[in-house]
Amino acid sequence: MSSTNVSHHHSAAHHHKEGGSAWLFAVAGLCASLVGLGLARFAYTPLIPALIAARWFSPADVVYLGAANLAGYLAGALLARELGARAGAVRTLRTMMVLASLSALASSVPLSFLWFFAWRFLSGLSGGVIMVLAASTILPHTAPGKRGLVGGVIFAGVGLGIAASGTLVPLLLQQGLKQAWYGLALLSAVLTLISWKAWPTEATTTDSTQIDQTPSHGGHAGVIRALCAEYGLNALALVPHMVFLVDFVARGLGQGITAGSHYWVLYGIGAIVGPLLAGHLADRSGFGPALRVAFLIEAIAIVLPAISTSPTIMIVSSLIVGGFTPGIVPLVLGRIHELVPHSSTGQRAAWAQATTTFALFQAAGAYGLSFLFARTGGDYAILFVIGAGAVAAALAIDLVTALTIGRQRKPARPH
Repeated sequence: MSSTNVSHHHSAAHHHKEGGSAWLFAVAGLCASLVGLGLARFAYTPLIPALIAARWFSPADVVYLGAANLAGYLAGALLARELGARAGAVRTLRTMMVLASLSALASSVPLSFLWFFAWRFLSGLSGGVIMVLAASTILPHTAPGKRGLVGGVIFAGVGLGIAASGTLVPLLLQQGLKQAWYGLALLSAVLTLISWKAWPTEATTTDSTQIDQTPSHGGHAGVIRALCAEYGLNALALVPHMVFLVDFVARGLGQGITAGSHYWVLYGIGAIVGPLLAGHLADRSGFGPALRVAFLIEAIAIVLPAISTSPTIMIVSSLIVGGFTPGIVPLVLGRIHELVPHSSTGQRAAWAQATTTFALFQAAGAYGLSFLFARTGGDYAILFVIGAGAVAAALAIDLVTALTIGRQRKPARPH
C-alpha cells in the first residue's frame, strides 16, 4: 500500500469514526471477548464434572487445570502491551483468537496432564491479552459520549460466554466430552473469522507515538493506583458468586445441579445486560459517579445470599452480581480514559496495570476463599460477607481519593 493510499484510507476512517465503523469495531471486540474471555474461561466450569466422570482427570487435577487458566490470564495481562507494541495490536488480537480456538481443539485430546495444562494456560493467556488490548484498540476510534456504551458492547461478550457455558455446554455434553470441545473450538473459530476484517486499521498507533513521549500521568498516578486497588478488590468480591454460586445452590441449599445451573444462566443473562446498562449510564453521569453507585449496589447484591436464600433474593443476587462481573469493566476503563486523556500509551499502560491487579486479586481470591471454605467446613455465608466487604473497601478508597483530590484542586467539569 502506498503512503498516499494509507492517508486516504485513514482520513476516510476519520470521517466514518462517529458512525457505523465504531459499531463494527465494537462487534469485533465483542467477538474477541466472547472467544478469549467468555468461552475460553467460563465454558470450562460446566465441563469440570464431565472431565472427572470421563476419568480424564482426578478432581484435584481439574482444580489445577482451572488455576492454569488464571495463571495464563495473569501472564497475558503482563505481556499484552509488549506483544501489541512488537506485532501491532490488531495482529496480536487476531492471533490470540486463533490461539483460543486452537486451545479448545487441543483440549479434545487428553494426551496427558501436562498437555492439557499447557493448553489451559494458553487459553488463559489469550484472554489476558484480549482483555488489555481489545478495548484500548477500539475506544480511541469512539466518540467520547459513546465510550461507555461501546465498552459495554465489547465486554458483553464475557456475559454471552457465561450464558453459553450454562446453556450451550450442557447441550454439547449430551453428544460427548470430545464433541463438547469440538463445538467450542468451532464456535471460537467462526467468531474469529467473523471479526477478522472488522478491527480498526493499525494507523492509530503511529499517530499516537508523536504525542505520547510525555505521558500525562502527572497528578493522576495516585488516582490510577487507587483505581487499580479498587478494581482488584472488586475482582476478589466477584469470586464467591463466580466460583461458589452453583455449588452453593446445588449442595449448600441441597437443590441439585440443575437448579444450580439455572442460577448460572441467570448470572449469564445479567452479565450480557450489565455492561450495556453500566456503560450507557456512565455516558450520562460520568464514569466516576457511575463507579461509586456500582460499588454500592454490588456490595448489597453480593451479601444477599448470606442474609436470605429465598428464591427471589437469590435470583436478584445472581442477576445483579452477574451484571457487574463484566459490567464493572467499561466503568473502570472509561474512568482511566477520563483520568489519562490524550495519551493512548498512558491509557494502555494504566489499563494493563488495572487488568494485572484484577487477575492477581482474582487468583488470590479464588485460592484464599477456597482454602477458607475448606477450613470452615463449608461455610458459604462467610464467603459472601467477605466479598461484600471487599467492594465496600473499594467504595471507601474511591470516596477518600475523590475527597483528597477535590481538596487539592477544583477542576471545572466539562459539559
